[in-house]
Amino acid sequence: MTASDQYATVRYLVDDVPAALDFYTTHLGFEVLSDHAPAFADVTRGPLRLLLSGPASSGARATPEGSGEPGRNRIHLAFDDLDAEITRLGAAGLSFVGDPVSGPGGRQILLRDPAGNLVELFQPA
Repeated sequence: MTASDQYATVRYLVDDVPAALDFYTTHLGFEVLSDHAPAFADVTRGPLRLLLSGPASSGARATPEGSGEPGRNRIHLAFDDLDAEITRLGAAGLSFVGDPVSGPGGRQILLRDPAGNLVELFQPA
């Protein structure tokens, strides 16, 4: 079985692979699948495989000129207790984008990784 059979895979372009690797493994519960810093690393959390592609990676080099800014898309991570996660991550010195937002499906708050990519922390209703 290959990784593509086990995981849904998302690529994030990052400026600093070791910083991104530390962010995702230390704060968000990802595990290292491979570490080829400074060019590339990939991490997993459940069925999600997150490719962290630095400037020297083939994924970043294949990106069209002018596409270097982080987009509005984001990965979505579910938690049982959003308030506890906000407290834990805030105590670790991380800052959030805005305040928690509630809707019919649950509550969410946004966080940025070291490269500016968005991460949504979500608690279902």
